[in-house]
Amino acid sequence: MKRFVTVLGIGVVLLSAFLLLSKTSEESSMNESGTVSSLQDAHGLSVDRKDPTKVYIATHKGLLVMSNDSELLNVGTARDDYMGFSAHTSDPNTFYSSGHPSTGGNIGFQKSTDGGKSWQKVSDGVNGPVDFHTMTVSQANPSIIYGSYRGQLQKSDDEGKNWKLLPNTISNVIILATSPSNQDTVYAGTTNGLFVSSNQGSTWSALNLKGAVMALAVNPKSDKEIIAYTDGQGLVVSKDGSITWNKLSYEDSMVMQVAYDPQNPSTIYLINRSLVVHKTTDGGGTWKKVR
Repeated sequence: MKRFVTVLGIGVVLLSAFLLLSKTSEESSMNESGTVSSLQDAHGLSVDRKDPTKVYIATHKGLLVMSNDSELLNVGTARDDYMGFSAHTSDPNTFYSSGHPSTGGNIGFQKSTDGGKSWQKVSDGVNGPVDFHTMTVSQANPSIIYGSYRGQLQKSDDEGKNWKLLPNTISNVIILATSPSNQDTVYAGTTNGLFVSSNQGSTWSALNLKGAVMALAVNPKSDKEIIAYTDGQGLVVSKDGSITWNKLSYEDSMVMQVAYDPQNPSTIYLINRSLVVHKTTDGGGTWKKVR
Protein backbone atom coordinates (compact mmCIF):
# COMPACT_ATOMS: atom_id res chain seq x y z
CA MET A 1 0.00 0.00 0.00
CA LYS A 2 2.83 2.33 0.93
CA ARG A 3 4.59 1.54 -2.36
CA PHE A 4 1.37 2.22 -4.28
CA VAL A 5 1.02 5.61 -2.60
CA THR A 6 4.66 6.40 -3.39
CA VAL A 7 4.26 5.42 -7.03
CA LEU A 8 1.03 7.41 -7.21
CA GLY A 9 2.79 10.42 -5.73
CA ILE A 10 5.63 10.16 -8.25
CA GLY A 11 3.05 9.88 -11.01
CA VAL A 12 1.28 13.03 -9.86
CA VAL A 13 4.59 14.89 -9.74
CA LEU A 14 5.54 13.70 -13.24
CA LEU A 15 2.10 14.59 -14.58
CA SER A 16 2.30 18.05 -13.02
CA ALA A 17 5.77 18.53 -14.49
CA PHE A 18 4.53 17.39 -17.89
CA LEU A 19 1.58 19.79 -17.78
CA LEU A 20 3.81 22.64 -16.65
CA LEU A 21 6.32 21.85 -19.43
CA SER A 22 3.51 21.67 -21.97
CA LYS A 23 2.15 25.02 -20.81
CA THR A 24 5.62 26.56 -20.89
CA SER A 25 6.23 25.16 -24.38
CA GLU A 26 2.86 26.48 -25.53
CA GLU A 27 3.57 29.93 -24.11
CA SER A 28 7.02 29.87 -25.68
CA SER A 29 5.50 28.92 -29.02
CA MET A 30 2.95 31.72 -28.72
CA ASN A 31 5.71 34.19 -27.95
CA GLU A 32 7.76 32.95 -30.90
CA SER A 33 4.78 33.12 -33.24
CA GLY A 34 3.98 36.63 -32.03
CA THR A 35 7.49 37.94 -32.64
CA VAL A 36 8.35 39.20 -36.11
CA SER A 37 11.99 38.99 -37.16
CA SER A 38 11.91 41.75 -39.78
CA LEU A 39 9.63 44.09 -41.71
CA GLN A 40 8.41 42.93 -45.11
CA ASP A 41 6.66 46.21 -45.98
CA ALA A 42 5.08 49.25 -44.31
CA HIS A 43 1.90 51.12 -45.27
CA GLY A 44 1.23 53.06 -42.08
CA LEU A 45 3.10 54.38 -39.06
CA SER A 46 1.81 55.75 -35.76
CA VAL A 47 3.30 56.43 -32.32
CA ASP A 48 1.05 55.40 -29.43
CA ARG A 49 -0.62 58.45 -27.89
CA LYS A 50 -0.41 57.08 -24.35
CA ASP A 51 2.77 55.01 -24.41
CA PRO A 52 5.45 56.42 -26.77
CA THR A 53 7.55 53.27 -26.38
CA LYS A 54 5.06 51.64 -28.77
CA VAL A 55 5.14 52.38 -32.48
CA TYR A 56 2.52 50.79 -34.74
CA ILE A 57 3.30 49.67 -38.28
CA ALA A 58 0.61 48.57 -40.75
CA THR A 59 1.82 45.88 -43.16
CA HIS A 60 0.71 43.34 -45.79
CA LYS A 61 0.41 40.76 -43.01
CA GLY A 62 -1.44 42.65 -40.32
CA LEU A 63 -0.60 45.25 -37.70
CA LEU A 64 2.74 45.20 -35.88
CA VAL A 65 3.96 47.05 -32.82
CA MET A 66 7.61 47.97 -32.29
CA SER A 67 8.33 47.97 -28.56
CA ASN A 68 11.15 50.06 -27.05
CA ASP A 69 12.71 50.64 -30.47
CA SER A 70 13.58 46.96 -30.82
CA GLU A 71 11.18 44.02 -30.74
CA LEU A 72 8.49 43.67 -33.41
CA LEU A 73 5.29 41.90 -32.36
CA ASN A 74 2.06 40.98 -34.11
CA VAL A 75 -1.00 42.80 -32.81
CA GLY A 76 -4.01 40.49 -32.68
CA THR A 77 -4.48 37.50 -34.97
CA ALA A 78 -5.66 39.14 -38.22
CA ARG A 79 -3.09 38.99 -41.01
CA ASP A 80 -4.92 41.22 -43.47
CA ASP A 81 -3.20 43.65 -45.81
CA TYR A 82 -3.66 47.13 -44.32
CA MET A 83 -2.95 49.41 -47.27
CA GLY A 84 -4.53 52.29 -45.35
CA PHE A 85 -4.06 52.86 -41.63
CA SER A 86 -4.64 55.77 -39.27
CA ALA A 87 -4.87 56.19 -35.52
CA HIS A 88 -7.58 58.13 -33.72
CA THR A 89 -6.18 61.48 -32.63
CA SER A 90 -7.37 61.40 -29.02
CA ASP A 91 -8.26 57.79 -28.13
CA PRO A 92 -5.10 55.62 -27.98
CA ASN A 93 -7.15 52.41 -28.32
CA THR A 94 -8.91 53.31 -31.56
CA PHE A 95 -7.43 52.61 -34.99
CA TYR A 96 -8.88 52.66 -38.51
CA SER A 97 -7.79 50.60 -41.50
CA SER A 98 -8.60 49.63 -45.05
CA GLY A 99 -7.06 47.30 -47.59
CA HIS A 100 -7.41 43.62 -48.44
CA PRO A 101 -8.45 40.70 -46.24
CA SER A 102 -6.20 37.66 -46.29
CA THR A 103 -8.98 35.81 -48.12
CA GLY A 104 -8.96 38.30 -51.02
CA GLY A 105 -11.12 41.22 -52.13
CA ASN A 106 -11.32 44.56 -50.32
CA ILE A 107 -11.85 45.24 -46.62
CA GLY A 108 -13.82 48.46 -46.93
CA PHE A 109 -13.38 50.73 -43.91
CA GLN A 110 -12.94 49.15 -40.49
CA LYS A 111 -12.30 50.15 -36.89
CA SER A 112 -10.58 48.72 -33.83
CA THR A 113 -11.37 49.90 -30.31
CA ASP A 114 -8.92 47.60 -28.52
CA GLY A 115 -5.61 48.76 -29.92
CA GLY A 116 -5.74 46.69 -33.10
CA LYS A 117 -6.39 43.31 -31.46
CA SER A 118 -9.75 42.94 -33.21
CA TRP A 119 -11.49 44.77 -36.05
CA GLN A 120 -15.09 45.53 -36.99
CA LYS A 121 -16.23 46.62 -40.43
CA VAL A 122 -17.84 50.06 -40.36
CA SER A 123 -18.78 50.67 -44.00
CA ASP A 124 -18.00 49.99 -47.66
CA GLY A 125 -17.24 53.59 -48.57
CA VAL A 126 -18.36 54.98 -51.93
CA ASN A 127 -18.30 52.45 -54.79
CA GLY A 128 -16.77 49.94 -52.41
CA PRO A 129 -15.85 47.91 -50.56
CA VAL A 130 -13.03 50.43 -50.74
CA ASP A 131 -9.33 49.77 -50.51
CA PHE A 132 -7.93 53.08 -49.27
CA HIS A 133 -4.23 53.22 -50.13
CA THR A 134 -3.89 56.31 -47.98
CA MET A 135 -6.20 57.62 -45.29
CA THR A 136 -6.06 60.03 -42.37
CA VAL A 137 -8.14 61.11 -39.40
CA SER A 138 -8.47 64.84 -38.79
CA GLN A 139 -6.28 65.84 -35.85
CA ALA A 140 -8.66 68.70 -35.00
CA ASN A 141 -11.88 66.69 -35.32
CA PRO A 142 -11.54 62.87 -35.37
CA SER A 143 -15.09 62.49 -36.72
CA ILE A 144 -13.67 63.65 -40.07
CA ILE A 145 -11.75 61.01 -42.03
CA TYR A 146 -10.29 61.12 -45.55
CA GLY A 147 -9.38 58.26 -47.86
CA SER A 148 -8.21 57.77 -51.43
CA TYR A 149 -9.68 55.00 -53.60
CA ARG A 150 -9.24 54.47 -57.32
CA GLY A 151 -7.76 57.92 -57.80
CA GLN A 152 -10.48 59.88 -56.02
CA LEU A 153 -10.72 61.27 -52.51
CA GLN A 154 -13.58 60.43 -50.18
CA LYS A 155 -14.57 62.05 -46.90
CA SER A 156 -16.62 60.97 -43.91
CA ASP A 157 -18.02 63.33 -41.27
CA ASP A 158 -19.21 60.60 -38.89
CA GLU A 159 -16.17 58.42 -38.14
CA GLY A 160 -16.47 56.39 -41.33
CA LYS A 161 -20.12 55.37 -41.22
CA ASN A 162 -21.04 57.38 -44.31
CA TRP A 163 -18.81 58.66 -47.11
CA LYS A 164 -19.05 61.09 -50.01
CA LEU A 165 -16.82 61.73 -52.99
CA LEU A 166 -14.90 64.99 -52.96
CA PRO A 167 -14.78 67.14 -56.11
CA ASN A 168 -12.20 65.70 -58.48
CA THR A 169 -9.93 68.76 -58.35
CA ILE A 170 -6.73 66.97 -57.34
CA SER A 171 -5.11 63.82 -58.70
CA ASN A 172 -2.31 61.34 -58.04
CA VAL A 173 -2.57 61.56 -54.25
CA ILE A 174 0.12 59.57 -52.43
CA ILE A 175 -0.27 60.66 -48.81
CA LEU A 176 -2.69 62.71 -46.67
CA ALA A 177 -2.26 64.71 -43.45
CA THR A 178 -4.31 67.22 -41.46
CA SER A 179 -3.95 70.30 -39.28
CA PRO A 180 -4.01 69.81 -35.49
CA SER A 181 -5.93 73.06 -34.92
CA ASN A 182 -8.20 73.62 -37.93
CA GLN A 183 -10.66 70.92 -38.90
CA ASP A 184 -11.07 72.40 -42.38
CA THR A 185 -7.39 72.08 -43.34
CA VAL A 186 -6.12 68.95 -45.06
CA TYR A 187 -2.85 68.37 -46.93
CA ALA A 188 -2.21 66.06 -49.87
CA GLY A 189 1.19 64.89 -51.03
CA THR A 190 0.95 64.03 -54.72
CA THR A 191 3.20 63.07 -57.60
CA ASN A 192 3.15 66.78 -58.50
CA GLY A 193 3.98 68.35 -55.15
CA LEU A 194 2.24 69.32 -51.92
CA PHE A 195 -1.28 70.74 -51.91
CA VAL A 196 -3.53 72.17 -49.19
CA SER A 197 -7.29 72.55 -48.86
CA SER A 198 -8.87 75.00 -46.43
CA ASN A 199 -12.41 73.70 -47.00
CA GLN A 200 -12.14 69.97 -46.23
CA GLY A 201 -11.09 68.94 -49.71
CA SER A 202 -13.52 70.89 -51.88
CA THR A 203 -10.76 72.93 -53.52
CA TRP A 204 -6.95 72.74 -53.41
CA SER A 205 -3.98 75.09 -53.70
CA ALA A 206 -0.38 74.21 -54.50
CA LEU A 207 2.19 74.83 -51.77
CA ASN A 208 5.87 75.59 -52.06
CA LEU A 209 7.10 72.00 -52.27
CA LYS A 210 7.63 70.36 -55.63
CA GLY A 211 8.32 66.80 -56.75
CA ALA A 212 6.60 63.60 -55.69
CA VAL A 213 5.75 63.85 -51.98
CA MET A 214 6.15 60.31 -50.67
CA ALA A 215 5.82 60.89 -46.91
CA LEU A 216 4.10 63.64 -44.93
CA ALA A 217 3.18 64.57 -41.36
CA VAL A 218 2.08 67.69 -39.49
CA ASN A 219 3.34 68.40 -35.97
CA PRO A 220 0.43 67.53 -33.64
CA LYS A 221 1.18 70.60 -31.51
CA SER A 222 2.01 73.13 -34.23
CA ASP A 223 0.21 73.41 -37.56
CA LYS A 224 3.10 75.53 -38.86
CA GLU A 225 5.51 72.58 -38.77
CA ILE A 226 5.31 70.07 -41.61
CA ILE A 227 7.78 67.30 -42.38
CA ALA A 228 7.87 65.70 -45.82
CA TYR A 229 9.97 63.61 -48.14
CA THR A 230 10.14 64.40 -51.85
CA ASP A 231 11.96 62.54 -54.58
CA GLY A 232 13.90 65.66 -55.45
CA GLN A 233 14.74 67.32 -52.13
CA GLY A 234 14.84 64.42 -49.70
CA LEU A 235 13.62 64.83 -46.13
CA VAL A 236 12.66 68.44 -45.44
CA VAL A 237 10.82 70.41 -42.76
CA SER A 238 8.91 73.68 -42.79
CA LYS A 239 8.40 75.73 -39.63
CA ASP A 240 6.27 78.41 -41.29
CA GLY A 241 3.42 76.48 -42.86
CA SER A 242 5.19 75.57 -46.13
CA ILE A 243 6.51 79.01 -47.06
CA THR A 244 10.12 77.87 -46.68
CA TRP A 245 11.68 74.41 -46.36
CA ASN A 246 14.94 73.24 -44.82
CA LYS A 247 16.67 69.98 -45.64
CA LEU A 248 17.18 67.64 -42.68
CA SER A 249 20.32 65.63 -41.98
CA TYR A 250 18.77 62.27 -42.90
CA GLU A 251 20.69 60.77 -45.84
CA ASP A 252 19.45 57.18 -46.18
CA SER A 253 17.05 55.76 -48.80
CA MET A 254 13.64 57.14 -49.76
CA VAL A 255 11.25 57.66 -46.84
CA MET A 256 7.94 55.82 -47.08
CA GLN A 257 6.32 56.70 -43.74
CA VAL A 258 6.93 59.39 -41.12
CA ALA A 259 5.16 60.03 -37.79
CA TYR A 260 5.47 62.40 -34.85
CA ASP A 261 5.28 61.34 -31.21
CA PRO A 262 2.02 63.06 -30.11
CA GLN A 263 3.33 63.63 -26.58
CA ASN A 264 6.72 64.93 -27.62
CA PRO A 265 6.86 66.11 -31.26
CA SER A 266 10.63 66.53 -31.07
CA THR A 267 10.62 62.75 -31.45
CA ILE A 268 9.85 61.60 -34.97
CA TYR A 269 10.02 58.13 -36.53
CA LEU A 270 10.40 57.18 -40.17
CA ILE A 271 10.55 54.01 -42.24
CA ASN A 272 12.48 54.05 -45.49
CA ARG A 273 12.33 51.99 -48.68
CA SER A 274 14.89 49.59 -47.23
CA LEU A 275 12.42 49.02 -44.36
CA VAL A 276 14.86 50.46 -41.83
CA VAL A 277 13.35 52.43 -38.95
CA HIS A 278 15.05 55.71 -38.01
CA LYS A 279 14.33 58.06 -35.10
CA THR A 280 15.14 61.62 -34.12
CA THR A 281 14.69 63.12 -30.66
CA ASP A 282 15.71 66.66 -31.60
CA GLY A 283 13.12 67.54 -34.22
CA GLY A 284 15.08 66.14 -37.14
CA GLY A 285 18.52 67.58 -36.39
CA THR A 286 20.06 64.13 -36.01
CA TRP A 287 18.76 60.68 -36.89
CA LYS A 288 19.72 57.22 -35.74
CA LYS A 289 18.78 53.77 -36.92
CA VAL A 290 16.72 51.98 -34.29
CA ARG A 291 15.83 48.81 -36.21
